[in-house]
Amino acid sequence: MNKQAFIFDMDGVIIDSEPLHFAVDIETMEHFGYPLSKEQFERYVGMTNPEMWADIKREYGIGQTVEELIEYQLAQKIQAIRNMDAEPIDGIRPFFAELKRRGIAIGLASSSPRVFIEAVLSRFEMLNDFGSIVSGEEVPQGKPAPDVYLEAARQLGVEPECCVVLEDARHGVAAAKAAGMKCIGFLNPNSGAQDLSQADLIVDYVGVIQLDDFFT
Repeated sequence: MNKQAFIFDMDGVIIDSEPLHFAVDIETMEHFGYPLSKEQFERYVGMTNPEMWADIKREYGIGQTVEELIEYQLAQKIQAIRNMDAEPIDGIRPFFAELKRRGIAIGLASSSPRVFIEAVLSRFEMLNDFGSIVSGEEVPQGKPAPDVYLEAARQLGVEPECCVVLEDARHGVAAAKAAGMKCIGFLNPNSGAQDLSQADLIVDYVGVIQLDDFFT
């Protein structure tokens, strides 16, 4: 059994995808006749699709079902990922190599749907780098509830207090801390205005993280 684990969020941490999410979400609302701004979407960063769209539908009185909104939005996002000329966020690949060298288990806990997670990781040839991949839509409650992180730890066979999380969103940091895990806040300017103050450490480059500060 692995005794220690590092669990990643995905959007804004492994891939700088928040601009894509904002653009597609804005376009989705325009498509259905409800223009929203990037700032109006910033508060939903880190939440699952069903929770985000249910809240937006309720607040703006949208006629379409949550399922219809997601179907349109997700099709646009998958197509965008396939056409995207991108690499993982700077420093991620060497950081993975160091985690593997140390024998630290690696997990992923993302609010994105599994089909989007797998499209991103396949695009970067990273699908097999994780011992556990959990979507927030596969657990009872999405972030800021701790469910997705607790499930990733369970699948990895690691106690929550022996896990460290990398997150770029307020909801994600709250989820990691609620799970009883240490959390590193990643300052990604493309993730919008995110309060990461609950994190144990805040960085703007993955390469500055000293694993010795978190793992014995």
